[in-house]
Amino acid sequence: MKENVTFGQKVRRSLRLDRAVRLVWKSAPGWTLVNTGLTSAQGLLPLLSLYLMKRIVDEVTVGLASADRIAAFQRAGVWIVLAVGAALLTALLRSFSELTSQAQSLVVTDAIFDILHTQSVSVDLEYYEDPRYFDTLHRAQHQAPYRPMQIVNGLIQLVQSGLSLAGVGVLLFTSNATIGAVLLAAAVPGALVRLWYARQQFDLQQRRTEAERRVWYYNWMMTSGVHAKEIRLFNLGGLFKERFQTLQRTLREEKLALARRRSLIDLIAQTVVTGATFGSFAFVCFQAIGGVITLGSLVMYYQGFQLGISSFQSFLRGLAGLYEDNLFLTNFYQFLELTPKVSPPAEPRQVPEPMRTGITFESVCFTYPSQTQQVLTGIDLHLAPGHVIAFVGENGAGKTTLIKLLCRLYDPGAGRICVDGIDLRDFDPTDWRRQISVVFQDYVHYFMPAWENIWLGNVDKEPDREAKAIAEAARISGADALIRRLPHGYNTMLGTEFEQGHELSIGEWQKVALARAFFRDSRIIVLDEPTSSLDPLAEADLFRKFRQLIQGRSAILISHRFSTVRYADTIYVVKDGRISEHGPHEALLSRGGDYSRLYLAQAQHYT
Repeated sequence: MKENVTFGQKVRRSLRLDRAVRLVWKSAPGWTLVNTGLTSAQGLLPLLSLYLMKRIVDEVTVGLASADRIAAFQRAGVWIVLAVGAALLTALLRSFSELTSQAQSLVVTDAIFDILHTQSVSVDLEYYEDPRYFDTLHRAQHQAPYRPMQIVNGLIQLVQSGLSLAGVGVLLFTSNATIGAVLLAAAVPGALVRLWYARQQFDLQQRRTEAERRVWYYNWMMTSGVHAKEIRLFNLGGLFKERFQTLQRTLREEKLALARRRSLIDLIAQTVVTGATFGSFAFVCFQAIGGVITLGSLVMYYQGFQLGISSFQSFLRGLAGLYEDNLFLTNFYQFLELTPKVSPPAEPRQVPEPMRTGITFESVCFTYPSQTQQVLTGIDLHLAPGHVIAFVGENGAGKTTLIKLLCRLYDPGAGRICVDGIDLRDFDPTDWRRQISVVFQDYVHYFMPAWENIWLGNVDKEPDREAKAIAEAARISGADALIRRLPHGYNTMLGTEFEQGHELSIGEWQKVALARAFFRDSRIIVLDEPTSSLDPLAEADLFRKFRQLIQGRSAILISHRFSTVRYADTIYVVKDGRISEHGPHEALLSRGGDYSRLYLAQAQHYT
């Protein structure tokens, strides 16, 4: 996942704003148009206010020497009314702008999360076994939801600041070109500080992503219910809290050190700005005293100095902000550029229906992308339609890896897996996975209503019409009776994460997971340690009816319980990534090989 990027490429990426603009426009075109118009109008109103203030002061100055004070006040009053109108209009536009900006931000943020979620579920499983992927994901999740919006707002603010700056620039340079140049130049150091700080922040985040993830990992362990029992039993809270605080302290000190350096440099830049502003003001005061300009012009120029330098600072900060936002947004683009390696072919073939000869593994070899040691070597096996096969072997032998390959979560490094002689890689992965129902050993506890936990096995079905099928799948797995005893039956929320939730035992959760598998319309059922948490009676009942339960479908069992696998048509013994022997239970037992050794080692505790 590491990418070699030249300095020039980094610069071009940092200055690319078009992707963010297209993203925001596509997500909220209406709000973007309204927000742009309101912001542009706000950029022109300060110039109007400057002029109105000049006219008010000039009218007051003339009125001081006028014999008819009432008439003088009436003349000034006209400009005061106009100034009030301009101020009210400014407040109105600001209020509407805040509303539209918030609406636009909410819509865009939701769209970003949708993109993140779509990408997260589309990338291959192998990415989840690479820590660099989690660094990329972490950075994307923390930056993407708000950076595109900041880029568009930054562009809008550039327009606003540019309009104000253009008007004030004309005023300043027509008054005194030297003063105008000095004031504008004084704003440059602040922008350079912002650019420097943005780069330092970005580099710090890139270096410390893994440390930040580790901090959140310790936080999650101490606050989630998953680890609650062991943390209390082994008194781990103090240990994890200390590690959290140590890492957090290191991160905090690094960020504060960078912030201190920025504050010092920024103070110097602001000192330059302040000196330039009041130096220019002193000059126009001298001109006013000498009668070169009016008192109203003095006020206008002073406010113009402030507005001009503020607009120029805002303009430069906007440019620096765009650089910073787009710099951080490269994390999001890097995440989106991850491409799945298990992908459908250009012209996918149709999955055979029904299967005629079944599934075959032909000299299949496999190595996990993050490892160098081969996990599977030269695997040959066959699953005929309507048959049941079983995988047995010691932990780490490669049994679950065979299922991952069958589900096409990975592709073999060598050899192939075929359905009726057609390579799995010739099918669309989504179409093929619809044919398989799997209960992995680490099945998921969904904190949802009981009926929905089962319906998730086949979300293509309409849940309102499948109440009977859901209940039937639960009856087959043994979950129906326990669900009906719950406070709200099938509408009971499972787990205690949400209000009125009801926690199940491990064995009860496993029955729900089995029901989910039986509810799926698939021709292959894969059960990885399907009875590991069931009591002996529930296990006996499940396998006494097993042939009836699978209803003529093919099945694969993975289990360390030989009472579970003995009823399979063919048992494959997996040892060190190879098939050491295969056959029915009695034949394997009589050979005295690996299967017999494993079986007798377990059986001696019962005889």
